[in-house]
Amino acid sequence: MIPRYSRPDMVAIWSPETKFRIWFEIEAHACDAMADLGVIPRENAEAVWKAKDVEFDVARIDEIEAVTKHDVIAFLTHLAEHVGSEEARFVHQGMTSSDVLDTCLNVQLTRAADLLIADLESLLAALKRRAIEHKNTVRIGRSHGIHAEPTTMGLTFARFYAEMDRNLSRMRDARAEIATGAISGAVGTFANIDPGVEEHVCDQLGLVPEPISTQVIPRDRHAAFFATLGVIASSIENIAIEIRHMQRTEVLEGAEFFSMGQKGSSAMPHKKNPVLTENLTGLARMVRAAVIPAMENVALWHERDISHSSVERMIGPDATITLDFALARLTGVVDKMLIFPENMLENMNKFPGLVMSQRVLLALTQAGVSREDAYAMVQRNALKVWEHRTDFKEELLADADVTAALSPEEIEEKFDLGYHIKHVDTIFARVFGE
Repeated sequence: MIPRYSRPDMVAIWSPETKFRIWFEIEAHACDAMADLGVIPRENAEAVWKAKDVEFDVARIDEIEAVTKHDVIAFLTHLAEHVGSEEARFVHQGMTSSDVLDTCLNVQLTRAADLLIADLESLLAALKRRAIEHKNTVRIGRSHGIHAEPTTMGLTFARFYAEMDRNLSRMRDARAEIATGAISGAVGTFANIDPGVEEHVCDQLGLVPEPISTQVIPRDRHAAFFATLGVIASSIENIAIEIRHMQRTEVLEGAEFFSMGQKGSSAMPHKKNPVLTENLTGLARMVRAAVIPAMENVALWHERDISHSSVERMIGPDATITLDFALARLTGVVDKMLIFPENMLENMNKFPGLVMSQRVLLALTQAGVSREDAYAMVQRNALKVWEHRTDFKEELLADADVTAALSPEEIEEKFDLGYHIKHVDTIFARVFGE
């Protein structure tokens, strides 16, 4: 992933240096377990740990791989250069390359998941703070982009909080599912290595043994992991789209923070564009782009092929690095977001009183008017407001059919804004707890 959309902690997980360090730990822990079982001499296992503080030379490993055309063999050759060929002769005993590659990948994905979980927790804190801050800040709710009925800005933030809280649960589940390792040898039968070696290596790396592997860890786990990233990315876009809508000139109910010295356009000095949330929409597309390849990786030939390998070398770093950046960016947007309550009320009253139509409809039916007649009575007055920007309440008061069923006082009462937010506390208790 390009540096523009990367954060250092997540990038470090996918660096060659980190990868080779994990490979080393897998091999060294496996040697310890084999020594405990009496399969290899204890002194050979201890000799491997001489490389525990070594900075593995990535360029040297690449140089060896240029000849061997095999990355794991290149690493093992380089490891022997540090440990000594005689001391390292039992390294990788009974193992196959996928034992190292797959176990390492899952270590990297669990570490990436830990960062993403922390990102989600930070975003949730920001969403909760803004929800409480604007709990009773009234704004118009929209369906199909058209004014519907009043809601609050706090409920908007609370809705996004609940969605991201579900994503946090999904991410934790995905982490648990991906946190498996396999040291089971060629085709996964443990023919040349004891299952106890796998148990020891996994325990040391914070994984659990894969119940049954072939020569690879089953890729349905990875498909579920990347699908979870895709869902989280879609939720990011969901929030970003709302903020982008709110920042439209004709709406301007909320906006991204515009910093001192920031420029919105090279041509038009007046512009304040929602560039961060537009960027988030684009980044969400890139994360979702990893989902289908991950699902296509599930179907491998027999006990193993490597059609999944090139895919995962790209989508592993790219999807996690991009999502990490996107979550952090969204947290900043939410945290600093500008809210304009006066514009919310002005927008809601653009067609005076129109958004109270359902209350009038229900009152007419309760007064004995059939629903069909009540709907027609309310709609004909509502259309006048649409067409002539008149006041909905005044149109109703001038309609003899309406006033025959409802008194002026009853009509007036139907325009109480507080009616629409009377259950906000109940909803907040459901989302955030009592």
